[in-house]
Amino acid sequence: MTMQNTVMVVDDEVMVTAALRSFLELETSYRVLGYTSARAALDALQTESVDVIVADFMMPEMDGITFLKAARDSRPLTSRVLLTGYADKENAIRAINDAGLYYYLEKPWNNDHLRLVIRNGIERSSLFNELDSRVAALESAHMELHGVRRRLLQAFR
Repeated sequence: MTMQNTVMVVDDEVMVTAALRSFLELETSYRVLGYTSARAALDALQTESVDVIVADFMMPEMDGITFLKAARDSRPLTSRVLLTGYADKENAIRAINDAGLYYYLEKPWNNDHLRLVIRNGIERSSLFNELDSRVAALESAHMELHGVRRRLLQAFR
């Protein structure tokens, strides 16, 4: 059974959140979570598995970079996209460095480009999750082998 990919949209403007959510629900098979509150979205990340987060830069509770940084702390393997109408290189660089940003997207967005960014972000998150799972399996096998080695050495003393 394959799990449905999830996209979280966070923008304090109800119309933007609704537009993004409607577009994604109509044009993709993704489960879409929409929030107009960055704090509510952070709370949801405690229980929701999310592949891609698309967040606005300018929000009243906290800016998008602060939100995405907190989201990274909670869900480090999730791809993070900053959506902004205030594009400037300083904020783009800050977002990339502070929040581990996957992509910086300007408003107004192009729907085809947005769909591509989200699809690639989901693929990126999936690859990171697979890598994390394989590393954990290797670490477990290493610990098991270390235990076997220790028992063998004890048996021959």
